[in-house]
Amino acid sequence: MCGIVGYVGFRRATDFVVSGLRRLEYRGYDSAGVATLDDEGSIRVRKAAGRLARLESLLHDDPLTAPIGIGHTRWATHGGPTDANAHPHVACGGDGQPTVAVVHNGVIENFHALKAALQAEGRVFRSDTDTEVIAHLVAAALERLPAAQGTDDPADSPCVAAVREAVSRLRGTYGLAVLFRGHDDLLVAARCGSPLVVGIGDGEHFVASDTSALAGRTDRIVHLADHEVAAINAGSLRIVHRDSGRVEPAVQALHLSAADVDTGGHPHFMLKEIHEQPETIRAALRGRLSRDDASAVFGGLNLDPRQLRRVNRLVLTGCGTSWHAALVGEYLIEEFARLPVEVEYASELRYRNPPIDADTLLFAITQSGETADTLAALREMKRKGHAALAICNVVGSTIAGEADGGIYLHAGPEIGVASTKAFTSQCVVLALLALFFGRLRHLSPEQGLALIAELERLPDLVAGALACDAEVRRIAEKYRDAAAFLYLGRQACFPLALEGALKLKEISYIHAEGYPAAEMKHGPIALVDATTPSVFLVPRDAVYDKVLLNVEEIRARGGPVIAVCGSGDDRVRGLADDVIEVPEAAPFLQPIVSAVPLQLLAYHMAVLRGCDVDKPRNLAKSVTVE
Repeated sequence: MCGIVGYVGFRRATDFVVSGLRRLEYRGYDSAGVATLDDEGSIRVRKAAGRLARLESLLHDDPLTAPIGIGHTRWATHGGPTDANAHPHVACGGDGQPTVAVVHNGVIENFHALKAALQAEGRVFRSDTDTEVIAHLVAAALERLPAAQGTDDPADSPCVAAVREAVSRLRGTYGLAVLFRGHDDLLVAARCGSPLVVGIGDGEHFVASDTSALAGRTDRIVHLADHEVAAINAGSLRIVHRDSGRVEPAVQALHLSAADVDTGGHPHFMLKEIHEQPETIRAALRGRLSRDDASAVFGGLNLDPRQLRRVNRLVLTGCGTSWHAALVGEYLIEEFARLPVEVEYASELRYRNPPIDADTLLFAITQSGETADTLAALREMKRKGHAALAICNVVGSTIAGEADGGIYLHAGPEIGVASTKAFTSQCVVLALLALFFGRLRHLSPEQGLALIAELERLPDLVAGALACDAEVRRIAEKYRDAAAFLYLGRQACFPLALEGALKLKEISYIHAEGYPAAEMKHGPIALVDATTPSVFLVPRDAVYDKVLLNVEEIRARGGPVIAVCGSGDDRVRGLADDVIEVPEAAPFLQPIVSAVPLQLLAYHMAVLRGCDVDKPRNLAKSVTVE
């Protein structure tokens, strides 16, 4: 969940490294650092705790000009955010000078045992991190290996052999970039469970843990697979498997521009991504609605209709926002496909041993495709022989590669740590699956066409919901000092209540809880007072009158009510203290439309409270550790 960048070529490396780190700061921002080589081939390191600006200040005062370098933004796991714990980490030779510099994403589970063994050999550690053991392992291996004999192939370098030997002793996950003293045209990268991609240029190569760092720099990339080690210099890329030898790089096109990873004139990525939702929803629907079949169409499930018809249960798994989207999907799939659905936290499913029969199908739901818990849950289900598919946003991600098939969101890069457009795109894909399985099982063509008509309206309805922005900001001003919020909804809007509460917690640091509206009276109503607003989701659906009764219960106890309802709903306006009107959709799609004001409310509350919207404290975008 940290950010890695690297460069080798003919330009000043720190120019790319720092700009790349800036794009990856959403992945980790407790500290940052870079390492390059000087004219004598010695390793030079600059690093500092805190935001990237501190590192930039160091580099301004004492520049590093070499055409090779690595950099890192950290999200602390082992050891606090200090200068000493910041990456890169080095290991020194007998002369006391660094021979190896390493940046690392992931977690080394056996680092305590490795560290103890290395200390017993007399190696001195200067940090509390698990990463430093990697630097010492590589340095120790390099000291034991003979010098290269008569080859110019960087893959045959002792440096590559040292990395291969070192990673063979690691248990856990890693994405690595490594520099070596005296090797001013060699950058070594390695991967196991933590993503790394190599960008290919003309006379230069780039390394990054996320393609967003490469946008505008190259349009050709190679995704490293698990247990691969790459030897990279200015003019070549060689890949070897840790255990089995040479691998031919699989070059892919990178369809990502610099404009895709900037704020597009908005003050924050989160606001940009909220406003992108009409288009990202169109992208999720594009090519997936067939009026001829009155159904949804998917090209990547890799299961034929007969196999899918035999499915008698779905398990949807994910973490955080993806888990909330799965809950929305549970309501829709059970309603339209009459197919039992179980929603599991991936962090629990990976360690549970639930009874699952042979005709159960798993969907792992993830924005990044790298979430450690979701990946582990998918692997466990596959190990038990179950078909495991993915709903994912990032092409080339680990989960997308390991799943038996799946569906891409096509939402484009999501930079803001708090997910917005990925959530609504996930809900759209799950609605398409409800239509797809419904038509496989019992929905008539007429019913399928009716659902398609509602789905086709959805992008315009979400665009209409964005018009509530000014009213939401006014409401945020009114309640900016509230210490806690309740979010309440019923049916498919209950998961949206959970998601709205999560958004507020994530970026404004206000305590918030989501509940089914009728459950409020079974405990949470004790929290209601004049200073605790309740946000009600009140679509005109089958339980509309029931939700209004729940609103009355809050009002009777003096609690302020903020209601999200359909346009022109005078009954709600007569009950609520504040009303946010959105276009009315079919009930099964209303959570997607009503997500917009909840996202905007969290955004404006955070801005008004002076919070860092795109990089909330303690969080990172892609959680690749337990």
